[in-house]
Amino acid sequence: MKIIVCGAGSVGKSIVSYLVKGNNDISVIDNNQKSLDDLAQEFDILPVLGSASHPSVLEKADAGKAKLLIAATDDDEVNLVSCSVAQALFGISRKIARINSREFQNPLWSILYSDKNIPVDLVISPDEEIGKYIYNILKIPGTSEAHSLVNGKMHLIAFKLPENSPFIKVPLLNLKQIDSDIEIEVVCINRKNNIFIPYKNDVLEGGDIVYILTETDKISATMSAFGAEHSAIERLIVFGGNSVSRCIGRLIEKDDNIISCKIIEEDFEKADETARELNKTIVLQGPMMSDKILSEAGIYGADAAVSVTMKDEDNLLSSMLSKKCGVKNTIALLNSPAYNSLVDIVNNNILVDRSSVTISHILHELRKAEVKKAYSLGRGFAEIWEIPLAEDTKIVGQTIKSIDMPASSKICAIIRDEETIYPSETEVLQAGDDLIIYVDSASIRKVEKILD
Repeated sequence: MKIIVCGAGSVGKSIVSYLVKGNNDISVIDNNQKSLDDLAQEFDILPVLGSASHPSVLEKADAGKAKLLIAATDDDEVNLVSCSVAQALFGISRKIARINSREFQNPLWSILYSDKNIPVDLVISPDEEIGKYIYNILKIPGTSEAHSLVNGKMHLIAFKLPENSPFIKVPLLNLKQIDSDIEIEVVCINRKNNIFIPYKNDVLEGGDIVYILTETDKISATMSAFGAEHSAIERLIVFGGNSVSRCIGRLIEKDDNIISCKIIEEDFEKADETARELNKTIVLQGPMMSDKILSEAGIYGADAAVSVTMKDEDNLLSSMLSKKCGVKNTIALLNSPAYNSLVDIVNNNILVDRSSVTISHILHELRKAEVKKAYSLGRGFAEIWEIPLAEDTKIVGQTIKSIDMPASSKICAIIRDEETIYPSETEVLQAGDDLIIYVDSASIRKVEKILD
């Protein structure tokens, strides 16, 4: 697919880093030559210098051949104009705009985004989405990922299996013998960076990162059964005063279960802006690694620490420092894939990948299958899809075994008449079913053809 990405900054780069994994022809537009050069050195793209809102620049980016434009510059107005020009002059069928201003995000003005006004098919706010994502992880302590499916009825959660879990060395087939109430599907396992779909006779090992599909109202019982349940988070420290931390702060201020949230920001203007936007959240201005600031923030009594600056080094260091201070739950935002090699070094810190969170909100625009929901897992090793089966879908009436899914992908659950089914290979697929499908990144095109 020919795709144009407008903006070579952190958001544009995170989008490009995911898109290049597929069979996509990508042009990137930016008015900063160095940003383009850096991106072109790392990825196979066509760099185009200039303003993304100028017709001549879009033409140089092969807009006439493009099927999708993602306007992800730092300027909302440029993004909106780019979408308008893309439709009016080049007939690009799908347009996504990054919008940072909460004014433009106001539902009252949603009429703006239409073919008659500003032709934007999807509005994304990556920093807001990252803030919401981190908040959702905080609300399910012990998880490293939490993805909502089937209108919130189900969740895919990931957590590290404790060494003392009662399920250690127990074949998956026999889990119900340990806990008869458990109703789950083990989707995949990350064992020392080796990711695989387990068979029923496979066993779990301590330290495994386990991805489990479960009904939402059974999450707590599931975590408890695996020995992975953590205490609720009441006191939170956030490193970095920016739009991500402000989103987290706004959500926490509405949450009566979290007693306090304190944000540390070194830059005076950013700290002041953050303090003015939030009401109950305490903002501390000063060096993030200062003993005095950390003590004032209450680091030794905090339940969780979240690091969301734009510098990955600072996020990793502050998370590790928080661990040393006794904080049990630490989350670090990674803005660049450059730190993939450090995953093993940061121990039990939860790593949130900017590109995975950002791309999850545009995956349904990229996939040929009729996807209701789609999420990128981990740092992009696979995706989880929610797919409705229409009457004319060619796999309707077939058994799961007969549709020849790739070995690295699988149908994890079927939602039929509001009932959740964790199917066997002999299950016959019916029109009206909603499928939850795990898709390895290398199998995306093959699975799309099966669902065509």
